[in-house]
Amino acid sequence: MRVLALDLGTKRIGVAVSDPTGTLASPLEVLTRSGDRARDHRRIGQLVADTGAERVVVGLPLSLDGSVGPAAAAVLEEVDELAAALGVPVETYDERLTTVTADRALSERGLRAEARRRVVDKAAATVLLQAWLDGRPGVERST
Repeated sequence: MRVLALDLGTKRIGVAVSDPTGTLASPLEVLTRSGDRARDHRRIGQLVADTGAERVVVGLPLSLDGSVGPAAAAVLEEVDELAAALGVPVETYDERLTTVTADRALSERGLRAEARRRVVDKAAATVLLQAWLDGRPGVERST
């Protein structure tokens, strides 16, 4: 099952996609917010169609204590709209620290701050998606 993951930001949306077996996540692209949420959702819908995604996982930015703060509340509101617009199941997944993890990994690869800013959103979506894929029940993990 191919899955699309979204890291919904206020300025950009990071997008990652799984392989057809639902095993490996890869960065896809970064969408710049247009200022029109319906338009942005149509662009995401086109990505769902282009990739053949059967599910969309959206990062939920919970507070460090696990509570739903303003950022998570905004994402939950948008997820309801996405679910109505996309025609595939849409679910949320705890994304705490995914951007920090992605930024650290990019920094360790030697990318300068400016270069990291251009790709960190899709890298964060990739970290999120891989965690979701690995955490599914019945998924075997090699050690």
